[in-house]
Order: sequence, then C-alpha cells, then structure tokens
Amino acid sequence: MKFKIVAFHPQVADGVRAARYLTPTPIQAKAIPLIMQGHDVVGLAHTGTGKTAAFVLPILQRLLAGRRRQVRALVIAPTRELAEQIHEAFGTLGCRTGLRSITVYGGVGFSPQVDKLKHGAEIVVACPGRLLDHLNQGTIDLSNVEVLVLDESDRMFDMGFLPDIRKVIKHVPAKRQTLLFSATMPAEILHLAHEVLQAPVTVQVNTTGPASNVSHRLYPVEQHLKTPLLLELLRHTDTESVLIFTRTKHRAKRLGEQLERAGYRATSLQGNLSQARRQAVMNGFRNGTFQILVATDIAARGIDVTQISHVINYDMPDTIDAYTHRIGRTGRNTKRGDAFTFFTSEDEDMVRRIEGVLRTKVKRCLLSSFDYQKAAVSRHIEFARPVCQPQRRREKKITESSREHFKESQFFRHR
Repeated sequence: MKFKIVAFHPQVADGVRAARYLTPTPIQAKAIPLIMQGHDVVGLAHTGTGKTAAFVLPILQRLLAGRRRQVRALVIAPTRELAEQIHEAFGTLGCRTGLRSITVYGGVGFSPQVDKLKHGAEIVVACPGRLLDHLNQGTIDLSNVEVLVLDESDRMFDMGFLPDIRKVIKHVPAKRQTLLFSATMPAEILHLAHEVLQAPVTVQVNTTGPASNVSHRLYPVEQHLKTPLLLELLRHTDTESVLIFTRTKHRAKRLGEQLERAGYRATSLQGNLSQARRQAVMNGFRNGTFQILVATDIAARGIDVTQISHVINYDMPDTIDAYTHRIGRTGRNTKRGDAFTFFTSEDEDMVRRIEGVLRTKVKRCLLSSFDYQKAAVSRHIEFARPVCQPQRRREKKITESSREHFKESQFFRHR
C-alpha cells in the first residue's frame, strides 16, 4: 500500500514527496483516515512506528482552510527533544503550506518565545510546564485551538505531568478534536482519555511487546565486569550508531568518558547538561559526529535517530515498559535492529518477564574472546583503541533508574 497522496491537498502532498514517504506504516494507515474524518483517536504504538506523521499530516490538511496567525493546533509532548522532533516534522511535511509551527519549552529564554507567539503561528508544540507559564502570563491564546494532541502520554504520566495537562486543557475549547498517542496504556492514561476525548476510536498497532524487527540477546555478566565486556563486545560487533542505557546519570557520564578514552566517538546525555550542550550532543549523534551515545531513560526520551543499529542495556531496565521504550530506538522504519542486554543474577526476574512479553526464550551469549576469570581479578581496565573499519560505525546507549531516575525526572520537568 502506498500513500494516497491524492487524498491530501496538493501542498500537503508536496510535503509527503519532499519527505520521501512512500508506504505508510501500520499506525499511519489506520489513524490518518480516522483523524481526517474528524474522530477523536487513541493511538497505541511503539516508538519508531511513524505516529508523528500520523497526526501531523491530517493537522496540516485541516489547517490549510481557515484563519492564519492564530493557534489552531496544540501538541503537548513530555520532553524538549520530542517537541523539537515534532516541530521539525511539521516543518518538513508542511514546507509548501505556509503554516507556521513554534516550540514552547523550558530551559531556554522566555522572551524569544513571546516574540514568536506575537508574530503568530497556527501550530504550537509545547512541554506542559513552560506552556502553563505562558498561560499564566497571558502570552499565549488557546481559545481558537481546533486540534489537541497529547503525544507519549505514558511518558508524561511517568514524569508527573498529568496535573499540568489537566490545567492546560481548561484553556482549550471544549469543542475540538483530541488525539492521544501512547506506547502503553496504564490506568491513569486510560482515565485521562475518558476525561478529554469524545467517543474516541482506538487504533492499536503491535503494543504487546517490543518491535518484531529487533533481535534480542542476553549477556550474563558480573556487575564489575560490565565495562570490559562492553568494550570487547564493541570490538567484535559491526555497528552503525549505538545507544547505551545506564541506570544513573553519573554512570552515563563516566561510561561515556571511558569509551571516549578508549578511542570511540562517544558522548553522554544526562540531566546535568545545559540545554545548549544537550542540543549539541543530540545534533552530533544525529549527524554521526558521535557514534555512541550513553544515556539514561529520562534523558533519552525524544531521541529520533533512524540509523541506530544497536541498543545496549548496560543496566537492566526496571520495568517492561522501560525495556520497550529503550528497544524502540532501534529497528525503526522497517530496518533491522539489535538489542543487547547485560544481566546479573539479581536481574533474573526481569529476564523472565521480558521473555514472557516476547513469548520466547532469549538467547544467552558468552564471548569466547573474553576472559571472564582474568577480568574478574583486574582492578584496572586497559583500553585498546578500536580497529578502523571503513564505512562501519559504532555506537551505544545507556539508561538508568532508581533514586537517580527520580532526581533526573525533576530536572527534565521542562518549565
């Protein structure tokens, strides 16, 4: 099935061609017609399934008719990175429409956002905290909003944004179209959907487990051997970009530095970085300046890099949902991906839960080139520079949780 470009206004169809979209993903094929018919929609799909375009294209189609220079579509996202990603999608797909999109989030100046709002825009992509600041200051008018989108709603719940979202919704007309997208549907999000949507149609695509085009492997290892095992694994694995997840931001920073000293083009993304530095890290990861990115779960939200070939769970995630979100960063746009997970004896319960969701036993792997006994008694890790391999890139991902997860989530509440 190909995109039915004839269903779109020629200016929107030009954007589809500019983005080189050929075949709609399952979530796009199911959701776009319903949204264009005016239904409220609940879309359930994993990260990387194309849900952004599933709501961006119908919104562009709708906004072509009607008044300009007033906010008619509002998209609420949990992180700045995701807000920018959605904003860029509106810019690419709407490049011929003349419709304007602006972003509103914390960590950057308030006044420049006020200036952009004064100049007028039809679409605002915002994080809840800063959006409330603008509402309280009277610098944004949502009385003309026709379409409200709540993207990655389960992540917004995780980050404690639901009270803010309820406050924002009070400023939006009751007569509107509302779209809610989420990878999972916890009870709290289901309750929110009943509150804010009218007779919604639910579209569900492969939400029972991680994406099917990702290969999963488990690597048993003692905690103190994880870093040398990681280095050995990288030396013997052909990769493009790699995203590595750790449990704490301090571990992410330290591991990123260790990988850099070992000769890899590596960096880390965690809550202690300024907004400018975070943006530089993300841009570097997207354009290939960095081949490996080490991150925490909170910091990695909103990462949209299509060439990630491997996700490595340096630390086991705390929940199945977290595993699903991590793994969703690879195997995107029908590409194949690999998910490697390090696990210790303390992680056996989570391993069983992952296998239960995948409905298969995951292969356990041991590296024949890795001397587990020798590494176990070594207190110092010797870093060998990676062998140069033309046209091959190596990258990593790391995420973290527990007490650091709570601390960092407070940092990433984008006010």
